[in-house]
Amino acid sequence: MTTPPSTTAPVCPGFPRQFARTRRFSLGVPRQFTVSADGHRILFLRSGGGTDPVSRLWLREPEGTERVLADPREPGAADADQPEAERTRRERAREQSDGVVAYSTDVRARLAAFALGGTLRVVEVDGGAVSTVATAGPVTDPRLSPDGRSVAYVTARGVHVVDLDGTDRPLAVPDGPEVTYGLPEHVAAESIGRLRGFWWAPDSGALLVARVDTAPVQRWHIADPANPHLPPRSMPYPAAGTANADVSLHRISLDGSRTEIVWDRQEFEYLVDARWDAHGPLVTVQSRDQRTVRVLAADPVTGATRTLHEQHDASWVELVPGAPARTESGALVHPLEQDGTRGLRVGADGRTPPGLQVRAVLAIDGERVLFAASEEPTETHVWSYEPGSGCTRISEGPGLHSGTLRDGTLVLESRTPGGHRVTVQREGQPDGAVAVLAEEPVITPRPVFLSLGERKVRTALYLPSWYEPGSGKLPVLLDPYGGPALQVVVRARTWTSCVSQWFAEQGFAVLVADGRGTPGRGPAWEKAVYGDSLGPVLEDQIDALHAAAEVCPELDLDRVAIRGWSFGGYLAAGAVLRRPDAVHAAVAGAAPADPLLYDTHWKERYLGHPAKEPENYERSSLLPDAHRLGRPLLIVHGMADDNVVVAHSLRLSAALLAAGRPHTVLPLSGVTHLAASEDVAENLLLLQIVFLREALGLAGEARTI
Repeated sequence: MTTPPSTTAPVCPGFPRQFARTRRFSLGVPRQFTVSADGHRILFLRSGGGTDPVSRLWLREPEGTERVLADPREPGAADADQPEAERTRRERAREQSDGVVAYSTDVRARLAAFALGGTLRVVEVDGGAVSTVATAGPVTDPRLSPDGRSVAYVTARGVHVVDLDGTDRPLAVPDGPEVTYGLPEHVAAESIGRLRGFWWAPDSGALLVARVDTAPVQRWHIADPANPHLPPRSMPYPAAGTANADVSLHRISLDGSRTEIVWDRQEFEYLVDARWDAHGPLVTVQSRDQRTVRVLAADPVTGATRTLHEQHDASWVELVPGAPARTESGALVHPLEQDGTRGLRVGADGRTPPGLQVRAVLAIDGERVLFAASEEPTETHVWSYEPGSGCTRISEGPGLHSGTLRDGTLVLESRTPGGHRVTVQREGQPDGAVAVLAEEPVITPRPVFLSLGERKVRTALYLPSWYEPGSGKLPVLLDPYGGPALQVVVRARTWTSCVSQWFAEQGFAVLVADGRGTPGRGPAWEKAVYGDSLGPVLEDQIDALHAAAEVCPELDLDRVAIRGWSFGGYLAAGAVLRRPDAVHAAVAGAAPADPLLYDTHWKERYLGHPAKEPENYERSSLLPDAHRLGRPLLIVHGMADDNVVVAHSLRLSAALLAAGRPHTVLPLSGVTHLAASEDVAENLLLLQIVFLREALGLAGEARTI
């Protein structure tokens, strides 16, 4: 094998710190775009650079210049003694930056409102300083009314409305010790994808407000063992097979009068989405077994509902972000699964073609529907549907493309093999770009894309940049996620591809495969994992490994390791437990080892109710396989993780110990599901290399620089 001189240091030693410092290369990337009603102005969030963690609110002027509307670093911008407002865990986790992390506008985008340090701030988009609006308490999720005269927000578990002159009034106050108004419950935020709990009426005279009562939900307690003087944090957690929160929806007028929106909440206990357009409230609900989704039109005066559409599936109905929705004329836009395709239906006659797998509805502009879809699963493109002209692809070139549209102005976000870019089109013509200030990675991913085995599993192979074909065999590192809702084999430079290339530079052939259960290849592919979360997924990983070795004989099948986080960690641990003949060492991070410890909506979607289908949970659990471990296994878990709680890893470790199986556990004190500390994020990469090299017997071999 051709190698540079040996050293004790890893290849590209600057990458782990850069990866951590840039927060997975997310800093400096513009996001959360809003186009004004006339299409001339574009609002967005972005930090000041690739290592600047403070996010600001920006405006792109019609001529293309960019200016800051709100900068948290300006004197007096934040009050240090203001308590933090209540936010969901997912909101905190998805925020890779600080400062202005979310905002809302009026319907014309003339005003913008946001929370900073729990205080309410409002800024005039056309000019003027940021003003502070007095509120009844710390502010969560402030949303301007369509007419721009008031802001609704959540404080003290209730919904308030404050006029811009400072007149504040409560609209919905908690009527029970476990009741909240205006916030999503756990499964809504964690698994359904609904991150809000109230919606303005178009005339600004009322709101739809979700009421959540967590009294039926069992309580879990997250402790910090490194600080035993601190009490455990209690949280309602609806584990698989247990009771969910009681969720209802109410129309509440600004005068305080209210009407409950009525549907069969016993049969349809999940509130998937709500919105209020010119045609009235539109509500989407789902049954507990997730095999039925019903779209309802609601009467805001009486609360009565009527069914507009109902969808059934023998496994589960997959939810599509942004849908259902309605066009300006009232045509319903909803998912349709037919001919092996998850598509869209628009009104009575419009539909997307077979083979075009719809990922999300991005925007509706009049009768035009903007959506993201894939013809090839490694790419996602932006498409437009219009009556009379059908579907047209807008984005060009390999990548993951998304965007938004209003009054003919399109903002197109593109993650490509060369990096991230944001461009603007007006009436189909190029109109400049929005600057991306993210750092360039010090490492360049060099994936070779393959379709392997009889199932044509989409796979990316990363080899060291210094490696010369034919010069010797390379140990193999499987680096999958492999689970639902996420792909990592994509034709774009992502943080995961940079990490895979970095591991390759350490002397591995890194193989990343998206097998059954991953999105983008149609309903049958995704639902092949129903009843067995591990078996088909692991089979595809091993099939891809063997098929890759036939294509690339440099892969050493006698030295194969696997690493992964979250579902990828579960897959990694499962690989050394069930296929020790093919996989010889594993790093399992935050692995959900016991499916009974994960939430109702997520786990019951794939495994059914544990009281009705207990065999699915037994089949998918890692605990019964603990006695089979005969390979090196490193278990890593954040002690403060409230998504995949540390009990998963502790129960797996206890089962391994009871079976007399040696293994290693690395607890991360104070860390949640993903490491935010630069030191922890950097050193996790370095420690994995040390473990993998020792586990595969590579510790004495030359390392490359």
